[in-house]
Amino acid sequence: MLMICDQKRDIWNLYDVAHNKLVNFQLRLPNKRYCGSSKGWLIVVDESFRVNLINPFYMVKGGERANSTIHLPPLHPPNIRREIFSKQCDYFVYKATISADPVLNANDCIVAVIYEDYCQLAFIRLNKDTKWTYADQSIDKRWRLIREVAFVEDKLYFINNNSRLFSFDITTLSFSNLSLVKPHFGPNNISVKGYLLDSNKKELLLVHKYYTKEGGRRVTKKFRVFGFSFNQCDWIEKSNLGDAAIFVGDNSSLYVLASKSFGCKPNCIYFNHDRDRFSVIGRDGVYDLGVYNLEDHSILQPYTTDVKALLRKARRPSMWVSPSFPL
Repeated sequence: MLMICDQKRDIWNLYDVAHNKLVNFQLRLPNKRYCGSSKGWLIVVDESFRVNLINPFYMVKGGERANSTIHLPPLHPPNIRREIFSKQCDYFVYKATISADPVLNANDCIVAVIYEDYCQLAFIRLNKDTKWTYADQSIDKRWRLIREVAFVEDKLYFINNNSRLFSFDITTLSFSNLSLVKPHFGPNNISVKGYLLDSNKKELLLVHKYYTKEGGRRVTKKFRVFGFSFNQCDWIEKSNLGDAAIFVGDNSSLYVLASKSFGCKPNCIYFNHDRDRFSVIGRDGVYDLGVYNLEDHSILQPYTTDVKALLRKARRPSMWVSPSFPL
């Protein structure tokens, strides 16, 4: 589902993309920038730089539950960065993700955040850690300019601004275990954005989005998908996703089986107008979104008139959210 900011304060609309309709209820959530959406949970930073996990669907089904919000310890930016971000604390974290549901599988849940303008990494293990572990450039200069993070088994993988792929065994907490898995990959082009994800814990995938600027507006043109071969130590392009569909945006990228998601188109990439390091949501609202067919390279925009009107009025990025239970 696509969560769309409403003009009314603290109101968000839900668009069911599979059935091409607005859901007949709204979510009441703070009208802030959410730095991540993963496993049905939203991730947001508050005024004290505390990271909070919010499950908006717990608030809908039977009223708000005690565990609908999980408060994590605050991040501790350097004093000079704290002053800079104090008025826009919800932008301190560029992107965040979690490895498992923090309620249903708390012992395996790790929260990872890419923070501040150097795009460094911090993570915390639920039920194990009382404070954040910082993997930053003071330890190793490779721990900066991170763009995407994904969990596969006991390892954390990330790509940096040069599309280098690194791995880190998060169970050891030994930063000497940081390994360069694959050197620079892909075009050296500012108009390409990468998304890192796992195909349901089976395969590490990299999605490249190619876009241009037309009349001052960002316009997505095409996608390419690669699967990482650990035997060949290389990215292998995939021309077909089979029954799968991928959702990309400010959320943690989602990999779903279309046959188990009624109405979802297989072999397609659902893309959302997300925030990057070079553009913000302007007066045109949210406009760069659609469904890319990997077979014929077409881009569809199967959105109703009402949904398009909501997106044009939005001043916050919309986000893909995946309920952890039927609504």
